[in-house]
Amino acid sequence: MTSKKDLVIALLLGGTSPEREVSKSSGSSIYKALAALGYKAILIDPAYGKHQPHKAEDFFAQKDFAEISNRNYVEAVNSNLFDEVDIAFLALHGKWGEDGTIQSLLELRGIKYTGSNVVSSAMSMDKIMSKILFKHYDIATPEWIEVNRHEKEADVKKAVKEKLGFPCVVKPNDQGSTVGLTVCKHEDDLHKALKLAREYSSKALIEEYIDGHEVTVGILDNKALPVLEIKPKHGIYDYECKYTSGMSEYEVPANIPEWVKLELQSQSLRAFEALGCSVYGRMDFRLSNDFKTYCLEVNTLPGMTSTSLVPKMAKAVGITFEELIDRIIKLSL
Repeated sequence: MTSKKDLVIALLLGGTSPEREVSKSSGSSIYKALAALGYKAILIDPAYGKHQPHKAEDFFAQKDFAEISNRNYVEAVNSNLFDEVDIAFLALHGKWGEDGTIQSLLELRGIKYTGSNVVSSAMSMDKIMSKILFKHYDIATPEWIEVNRHEKEADVKKAVKEKLGFPCVVKPNDQGSTVGLTVCKHEDDLHKALKLAREYSSKALIEEYIDGHEVTVGILDNKALPVLEIKPKHGIYDYECKYTSGMSEYEVPANIPEWVKLELQSQSLRAFEALGCSVYGRMDFRLSNDFKTYCLEVNTLPGMTSTSLVPKMAKAVGITFEELIDRIIKLSL
């Protein structure tokens, strides 16, 4: 295998999704880890196209270096930026980075990348498709209703009352970081929640609300990491609780019965395999008060700052952040 000093890694960050700033945070932490590990890394924000910043700090600045667009992804991957690249480390999150789009462009260019392949990435990003596969593979998931743009609100309300009841959760079908998510306590909340979800996706997912605990399980090299419980201030792990300091507490290993941990880890591996994922990922669950597990989704490119959830779970079994990054590269190669 090529030695570290000879390996050129393109660290892809930023992008055009609503999670652009989150991706920059992941990218910053990964960039420091790559330097500490002795890898030669170049930064590329595909949203800028072939004209990239000259200084590393400009990639992480809040103010954009230039105009960003989806079309620039094609220009960037097709340019000489990738001529010497051995592997792309994907620090992108959300649409266009986590849904198979950038993966397909890199495959057409013949460039290896970290994480799951095109199909697995696309299916995992599509929450409804994921839930259909969960059902097929006997992985418990909250009941749901799919809502297209053309459906009448009166029909949606009727379906929610008959199948799900209140409270329920409304979210876009293909976004991450709980972007566009609303917990509807009453029927009157649905109109505003659907309008918000439709700002981000052509389909909305309305899901049964499971009262209980927010838990997650990381996967690394087809092995489940310790279960982590999230204790958000809002009762649900929304965008503010995820990215505002002090808005959530984390417990790893989670303080739940051992048999429940084993069940969550087993369900996580089944979900990971059901969607054909590889290398690493994170499975998010709701755990009811009577310890029934409900898989919500699979994250193929989870947050990767040193304080993100997968690094926290890895640390609990003695894997440092730098070691985690190193293992992801080696497994992907």
